[in-house]
Amino acid sequence: MYVCICHGITERQIHRAVEQGARTLGDVQMKLPVGACCGRCQDCAREVIRDCQRAQSASSAAVAA
Repeated sequence: MYVCICHGITERQIHRAVEQGARTLGDVQMKLPVGACCGRCQDCAREVIRDCQRAQSASSAAVAA
């Protein structure tokens, strides 16, 4: 799914940035220009970041159990 239409940034690209260590929207913006034009996608991008972090936490918990 496209998150940032202005720059063509997808959910998958944001997930990849989080997997590479990005933790906040600012961190993701260091790698991708998400939210750098009109800014309408910033809330959606934050939600994608949170979802990815939750998935990583759940995966880590499952491996530890």
